[in-house]
Amino acid sequence: MHSPMFDVIIAGCGPAGAMLAAELRLHDVRVLVLEKETEPVSFARIVGLHIRSIELMAMRGLLDRIRAHGRQRPAGGFFAAIDKPAPQGLDSAHAYLLGMPQPVIVRLLEEHATQLGAQVRRGCAVADVEQDDEGVTVELADGEQLRSRYLVGCDGGRSTVRKLLGVGFPGEPSRTETLMGEMEVGVPQEEIAAKVTEIGETDKRFWLRPMGEGTYSVVVPAAGVSDRAQPPTLEDFRQQLRTVAGTDFGVHSPRWLSRFGDATRLAERYRVGRVLLAGDAAHIHPPTGGQGLNLGVQDAFNLGWKLAAHIRGWAPETLLDTYQAERRPVAEDVLDNTRAQMELHSTEPGPQAVRRLLTELMDFDEVNRHLIEKITAIGIRYDFGEGPDLLGRRLRDIDVNQGHLYGLLHRGRGLLLDRTERLTAGGWSDRVDHLADPTAALDVPCVLLRPDGHVAWIGDDQQDLDAHLSRWFGKPAN
Repeated sequence: MHSPMFDVIIAGCGPAGAMLAAELRLHDVRVLVLEKETEPVSFARIVGLHIRSIELMAMRGLLDRIRAHGRQRPAGGFFAAIDKPAPQGLDSAHAYLLGMPQPVIVRLLEEHATQLGAQVRRGCAVADVEQDDEGVTVELADGEQLRSRYLVGCDGGRSTVRKLLGVGFPGEPSRTETLMGEMEVGVPQEEIAAKVTEIGETDKRFWLRPMGEGTYSVVVPAAGVSDRAQPPTLEDFRQQLRTVAGTDFGVHSPRWLSRFGDATRLAERYRVGRVLLAGDAAHIHPPTGGQGLNLGVQDAFNLGWKLAAHIRGWAPETLLDTYQAERRPVAEDVLDNTRAQMELHSTEPGPQAVRRLLTELMDFDEVNRHLIEKITAIGIRYDFGEGPDLLGRRLRDIDVNQGHLYGLLHRGRGLLLDRTERLTAGGWSDRVDHLADPTAALDVPCVLLRPDGHVAWIGDDQQDLDAHLSRWFGKPAN
């Protein structure tokens, strides 16, 4: 068999695919991204980067570039759109929401990947996949065959890669559909605001929000479950607005129109041999709480360094299996919380009663904090075995003698943060950086951080540290 031209081929250049390509390039992995669309999507659905994703951007030195294109909003009111402010003192230096058009975040991540040396080919659809012990053969729709050591399907909810693998995608189909778009209106703002307040009392899937320059973001329940392949028309919006609000608000000149359902599905496996799944190819759920893009980007962040370690030859045997072991339960949790939120959006008396009760409960700081940490993904704790609560969690962007912790993680390597000044990363120093800093704002002696910022070890004993370096970073080089 001819030798692979690439280490990794990624199907799909959305947020997860672009982020994964960049993460792999930090470790000099040869990456090709195949995107079936010839042009980037033009319709500008606004998406939100939640706290954990903002932190990841800071870890790779991308935050300033991305923040310049976004609007910062307070972190709060995420869960089922129940309007409660964020609790005081969230455990992050970046406790806000960053809203921006989806094409912009995708473009910035793709630019980041190509600047690091990833190749992106547009207009290339994957048609067939065959794998053997040495690698993967990817056949394109035009018959061209490409060879790589691994393939990652980041090709969305209708993933071709997942279907070709025969991986099951169980869950629930859409029961309700919602129309969403941006358009201009023909009536005064006061009239809209009054109507939105009145209907919003009971119908949480209806709103018109001013976007500036006379343009409104419009969300309204769709009549029935329709052919998702057909985009909705302006007439569909007018009809549904009249049904729900008694007026179509004179909507005209749409910028973009779309519909989304509440289908909820989770791939049975994230890996089959040399082929892996990430992002919407692995999980789909309703957009309530705004978690989808974030979940996919965080998948990529978890997978990138592990796949690179395998290709570079230093990965411990089981490292790649930790991707599914860590990320699939996180997706299960997101699917559950979006199911719960969708129930709370229902106009039926029962769900409305539960919603009122939960609104009361969220006045308790612990409840509000729990839900915000869940939605923004800063509450995630991977199971690394027995140990202090910090073990398996991400570490916030603390102050260190060289500035900020995340500034030391731009290269995607591990980091030993050592307050005792007695430890060493020794034979792992080609993949783990070492910062001796007795002043670091930590209440434990030392931590070992993985490249994704999660705490892999806490302690002050060199022998114990070496065992954990071996567990996560393989055999020492010397």
